[in-house]
Amino acid sequence: MSSEPSIFFSDTNERQGSFLRRTFVMGGVTALGGLALTGRLAQLQVFQAGEYATLATNNQFNFRLVPPPRGRILDRNGVVIAGNRPSFRVLVVRDETKDLDQTLDLLGRLLPDTMDRRRSIIRDVNAAPRFSPVPVKSDLTWEEFARVNLYANELPGVMADMNEARFYPFGGSFAHVIGYVAKPNDRDIEAIEERGEKVPEILYNPGFRIGRQGVEKAFDSDLRGEAGGNRVEVDARGRVVAEDIGGSKPPVPGKDVVLTLDADVQNRALEVFGEESGGCVVMDVRNGDILCMVSAPSFDPNLFVGGVPSTIYNALRDYERKPLLDKAIYGTFPPGSTFKMTTALALLDAGIDPKERVNCTGGYRYGARTFRCWKAGGHGAMDMHNAIKNSCDTYFYHLCNRAGVDRIARVAEDLGFGHVYEIGIAGQSDGTVPSTKWKRAYTEATSWDDDGTWYPGETLSVAIGQGALEVNALQLAVMTSRLANGRKAVQPRLVKAVGGEARPQAPTFPDLPFSKEHLDIVRGGMAAVANDVTGTAYRTSQLGLGDIQMAGKTGTAQSRNYGSGSRGPRDAVWSRRDHALFVAFAPHDAPRYAIALIIQHAPSGGSVDAAPKAREIMKTVLLKDPDMRARIERPLPPEAEAPVGADEGDAGTGPGGEVVGPAAAAEAPPPAPRPAPTATSGPRPYLSEPPR
Repeated sequence: MSSEPSIFFSDTNERQGSFLRRTFVMGGVTALGGLALTGRLAQLQVFQAGEYATLATNNQFNFRLVPPPRGRILDRNGVVIAGNRPSFRVLVVRDETKDLDQTLDLLGRLLPDTMDRRRSIIRDVNAAPRFSPVPVKSDLTWEEFARVNLYANELPGVMADMNEARFYPFGGSFAHVIGYVAKPNDRDIEAIEERGEKVPEILYNPGFRIGRQGVEKAFDSDLRGEAGGNRVEVDARGRVVAEDIGGSKPPVPGKDVVLTLDADVQNRALEVFGEESGGCVVMDVRNGDILCMVSAPSFDPNLFVGGVPSTIYNALRDYERKPLLDKAIYGTFPPGSTFKMTTALALLDAGIDPKERVNCTGGYRYGARTFRCWKAGGHGAMDMHNAIKNSCDTYFYHLCNRAGVDRIARVAEDLGFGHVYEIGIAGQSDGTVPSTKWKRAYTEATSWDDDGTWYPGETLSVAIGQGALEVNALQLAVMTSRLANGRKAVQPRLVKAVGGEARPQAPTFPDLPFSKEHLDIVRGGMAAVANDVTGTAYRTSQLGLGDIQMAGKTGTAQSRNYGSGSRGPRDAVWSRRDHALFVAFAPHDAPRYAIALIIQHAPSGGSVDAAPKAREIMKTVLLKDPDMRARIERPLPPEAEAPVGADEGDAGTGPGGEVVGPAAAAEAPPPAPRPAPTATSGPRPYLSEPPR
């Protein structure tokens, strides 16, 4: 009996069962894989179809930013003082060139001057984003533009187009107040990142410009506008094949900024300065509008738009008259005798009788030192009116300590000194108004070898606008405007409107803390300065505009200490001359405009330099005013006998009984010739050796 057949059946069944199990496992895995693949295909083709279609389109189309046209800057009459002009330029796209050096070599044959800037061009091209065109040269002539286009097909990566470039039609007339534009640099990017802000992509565009200094910088965000873009079709290598007009976005131009400045007055001011250095500000005494704010010598901001050559920049930087420095709001100077109205108001505030007389013999002895008057022989007996008219230093030396330096400082601040004004632009200096508190703080801050005590002898220098006293032309204009207004502490205004929205001045100005009687005394002295035949500016400040006359004050400020010696030769080297100043308002009988003018290191060092220039600028201001033109053109009143010594026209008297208006008698004999006096201030003691 045998058992083998049962063994065969058992082995066959086991092999068959194992095969079936493997078949089921593999089938299940295959089924799961098929389901997963089907699900993924469904996700890609159904649920995410739109997303991947967008990505595919983005690979086919690029959106390239286009810089917006920068907003214009206009004067008060709508004259464009900073705008845009068309400019032909040639550009290079690094990623579309086979060999950048070879491309620049070929381009240099068409535009030879690009070879001089080869290193800077390569630096800009390498720093630019991919496929971003980099300007190689701007402001091509029509011949250069045509030549580049003729050979464009032979220059891979080179293109020529037309864009808008910033343009300043008046050159240097507005350079300091407006500033200029330039390419953003690494410091600009770092400053934005330090503030935690996102850097706008447009800043990386090689053709984009941002504001530098003045109005261009202060209102850069308004002037900048919004960038647009061109939607272009590109191939697999990123080269432009076509432009999608429908997908492009036009840029939004920047907002226009309207200033209170007058282009004619500003141009005339820079013209009358000629080769001289200094600053000038003209204000409307009724509302504070600044009609002129010029600094001389100036520079052409158009040079900076495309990048000023280093040789030119170094020449501007190293020139001793500092054309890059804004002398209207940043440069500070001793005010000299133009400060004497401030001292006079302080004396009146201290209760000093304006009729009190001081005998001027040419100097004033205080302690071991003699403080000299500008007139060596002296002025004789002087009351306040005549002391202002003749700019007598001795009068103010003698009385200033009865008011004290702190009272003088308080009056100075009330008149506008020592302040920085919100005129919309940065870069102002607040100057220095000395006081006992100031000296203590200055001593502590500088570790000066002094106990911080204010000595009465130091007040003598401050009283005539010297010593540590420092002001700028804007502050002098504010002082003159407030004296002319007589009621309100006028605040200056430079920006009239932004983007069509008015930027009005404050609805009300605070009242001046001075009585009308005191202001009339001071203004009467200023009227005599310009219109009395013995005034220090009589010969140099006559307007010749009918019966309109100025009231003013001359000033000469020392730029160094002459010690006990003479004032020094006036034909000395430029840096050793005195500064000349003049402040005035007109018409003196109905004030409307005020002017402050400073000539740094003037040729003659006195009013003979400053007053005539201020007169010419003021004439331009008055002739542009319709009301003043009507007054000038009206018939003169019937002739009448005038007081002896009066000028031509209508006669009038000031608070002190002096003739302040023109005389009507045409037959009046002319005054005898005499040297033109200069209102020179006394010695300026250094704080390291305070007089005691």
